[in-house]
Amino acid sequence: MKKTILPIGPFHPIQEEPECFQLHLDGERIVDMDVRIGYNHRGIEKLAETKTWHQVPFLVERVCGICSASHPLAYVQAVEDIAGVKPPPRALYLRTIVNELERVHSHLLWVGLAGHFIGYNTVFMWAWKYREPVMDLLEELTGSRINYANARVGGVARDIPNELLAKINGYLDVMDPAVDLFIGAVTDDPVIHARLKDVGILTKRDARDYAVTGPTARGAGIPIDVRRDDPYAAYDQLDWDVCAEEAGDVFAMAAVRLRELVECSKMLRQAVRKIPGGPVDVQVKAIPPGEAVGHVEAPRGETFHYVRSDGGACPVRHKIRAPSYVNVPSFKARAIGETISDAVLIIASVDPCYSCTERLAVVRAADGSVELTGEDLVRLSHQRTAEIRKQYGRTKLDELVARTGPAL
Repeated sequence: MKKTILPIGPFHPIQEEPECFQLHLDGERIVDMDVRIGYNHRGIEKLAETKTWHQVPFLVERVCGICSASHPLAYVQAVEDIAGVKPPPRALYLRTIVNELERVHSHLLWVGLAGHFIGYNTVFMWAWKYREPVMDLLEELTGSRINYANARVGGVARDIPNELLAKINGYLDVMDPAVDLFIGAVTDDPVIHARLKDVGILTKRDARDYAVTGPTARGAGIPIDVRRDDPYAAYDQLDWDVCAEEAGDVFAMAAVRLRELVECSKMLRQAVRKIPGGPVDVQVKAIPPGEAVGHVEAPRGETFHYVRSDGGACPVRHKIRAPSYVNVPSFKARAIGETISDAVLIIASVDPCYSCTERLAVVRAADGSVELTGEDLVRLSHQRTAEIRKQYGRTKLDELVARTGPAL
């Protein structure tokens, strides 16, 4: 039987950014697929090399509007490692509070969209109702609903008065019953069970092979979380649990995010209660030569920033690996054998951010001729990796690759 190719994208109602999933179909059944990225490369890594150390956080928080606290934090942690700087305790708590409020806003956004995709628009309206106040709260705490501009090398840009932080508890008093409502709606509704369970299963083996991270990995029974495994900010001062499910299906991905909303509330209440007084930053006037990696558990999973300094006013190399870059390709392992009607649900279950996946695909000369193809870039990347391994030794590099996956 002749196979049919059905593209989802690069422009599609479900996708807010351009990306293309080519489904190879035998009737209604998916027998193969291909992911096409690279439609909107913005060159943020290269732009970072033209910004000063204190300007880069404003740039990288625009990598993704829903991870606009995670990217700057990963970057500043890398720079602080190079400089040998330790932020004050109050700054660490403030970083934790803003990042967890962002996680709440991100997960509620996902819950709402997930409800919309399966035709459960009541959940969509509920989620939006409780997402708006947390975004208003973030605006009151930082000055913006999206790009918070609070992380800086050495601490945070501005303090938040304790009386303002106390408003967080008021929001949580309203959100917690709503989260219980969402959990009840999902766990008790037989239609949702029929629609999401045993759909798009990601096995533990495939999860490891694709090096997935965040709720995608935890939904497949791999309980990894940077906040616990390599603590940063004030996470090691708080009592909380890593949420994981064993099934690996779309339902499990939803359950992980709903359970994480409960953990976010626990962490935020503790952080507000335990936050110490004192300064919120230390002055960092120069960054010495060196290199480091900073990584953060963003709402979608591990985000890491590699930064290298030659002692000048700007980074000489800045490499970003966002979680969607490894989570999105796992769609191939989950979609084959499923039907067209399930494809969109499987894509949505990893909460994809396509702007986070964009990479340079080809280098052209001024006359339009191709100087380097994608294969050439991969070859040069492998060659450079071999040089670094030879220079710095296998052990340290292999440990990093084992943790972050082959996307390096």
